[in-house]
Amino acid sequence: MKVSKRREVYQSKIFTVVEEEARDPSGFHIERAIVRHAGSAVMLAVDDRNRVLLVKQFRLPAEKDLWEIPAGRLDPGEKPLEAAKRELAEETGYTAKKWKKLAAYWPSPGFLSEKMHLFLATDLKQGEAKPMEDERIEMQWFKKKDLSQMISDGEIEDGKTLVAFLLWRSLR
Repeated sequence: MKVSKRREVYQSKIFTVVEEEARDPSGFHIERAIVRHAGSAVMLAVDDRNRVLLVKQFRLPAEKDLWEIPAGRLDPGEKPLEAAKRELAEETGYTAKKWKKLAAYWPSPGFLSEKMHLFLATDLKQGEAKPMEDERIEMQWFKKKDLSQMISDGEIEDGKTLVAFLLWRSLR
């Protein structure tokens, strides 16, 4: 498939919405409205007591507070691991000596070009958080059994958090 038409519909500082058409040599074609996004770094921070650090913040699209793992978008030219280190420090104040890439995945490839790069951050050191002006972040450590229960009870609704926790749990 090759993109044959592209029209920008909207641009913000975080993403661009485009309408695109793609065709293959046989003439088959698809048309979609696509949210173009630079990608994200997602961090599962686990301390030496095997607890997971979650942040709670109000998410306007969900219209409520959500518990989730720290994450943030890639800045232009930034590598996913660089973004992960920056975002963890900004949102939580923590830095990690050990980083391991767990996965990279497309959270909603039917209309969104965002690719999430998931890292495990361990051997943590606490520092001072420096969230962005539009972020009000609460942090809390959770034991694995408590997180499992929160997932079972539907209290964790964030996709990246579900993917990260369930993947980490399965790899242990």
